[in-house]
Amino acid sequence: MGFISRHWSLDPFAAVTVVIAAWHEHGVRHLAARSRSAKGQARRRQAWLFYAGLVVLDLAVMSPIDYYSDLYYWVHMVQHLLLMFAAPVLIVAGAPWLPLTHGLPVKVRRRLGRWVMLSPQAAPLRSAGRALANPWVAILGFNAIMIFWHIPGPFDLAYRNQIVHIWLMHASFFLFGVAFWLQFIGSYPLRPRLPALQQATALFATNVVMFLLAMTIGMLSTTSWYSVYNNLPGVSLSPLGDQQIGAGILWVCGDFWCFPALYRAVKQWIAEDEQRGVDGALDRLLRGAH
Repeated sequence: MGFISRHWSLDPFAAVTVVIAAWHEHGVRHLAARSRSAKGQARRRQAWLFYAGLVVLDLAVMSPIDYYSDLYYWVHMVQHLLLMFAAPVLIVAGAPWLPLTHGLPVKVRRRLGRWVMLSPQAAPLRSAGRALANPWVAILGFNAIMIFWHIPGPFDLAYRNQIVHIWLMHASFFLFGVAFWLQFIGSYPLRPRLPALQQATALFATNVVMFLLAMTIGMLSTTSWYSVYNNLPGVSLSPLGDQQIGAGILWVCGDFWCFPALYRAVKQWIAEDEQRGVDGALDRLLRGAH
């Protein structure tokens, strides 16, 4: 069990997540004082999902997962899936937006809101927000980021340069992960804007991209792609075998997160189609009555 108990790191990011959790908790309690009991209980359940997402983020960057990701490619894939799928899904399902807003003092909240919405200095922030709020920008960006960072050149660069690794690779995984899952999971007051059929199409296409990426890295490769994992001291697993295990994890675990959302989207699409059929029949019946 030493591989679990050793190699934990105390990253400054932990302090950031603790501050965010405390800020969020203050907002939850502030809203609870102004809400009905049932709504307060629902918001509390969502809060636990949000806190779980923050814990997953901390595990991804501070637990032995981060240490062993420098030695084993397959562990690095686990880390990427935590950052792109597990943590964003939990945070989006936790709907932290209103509690975080109400966690601020009223004067600060109003001043910050005016600055974000009206200030010329905040124009780039508003533009970035509008871009990420566009469903297809979020979906295509998620897929592009996933492919780009698994190309050998960018991957090896991120491995060797911690600034690129943390602030570009990991940050883009997480931010586009949140933007992606907002297109499929209701996160009050935000809600998916795509119709159910388009949601199902986007999820299916993303799953195909992950499958093709995993197949290319794994079964279709006869050599190791990533020079940074060649000839590491103390590692007995061959670089190609390590890479193939990582590809399998990317494929299987990606399916694990994709299929429930895909099933829900397809089910919603079928229900909407049936409702359109019923509404159409009623319209024809009413027109016939007249």
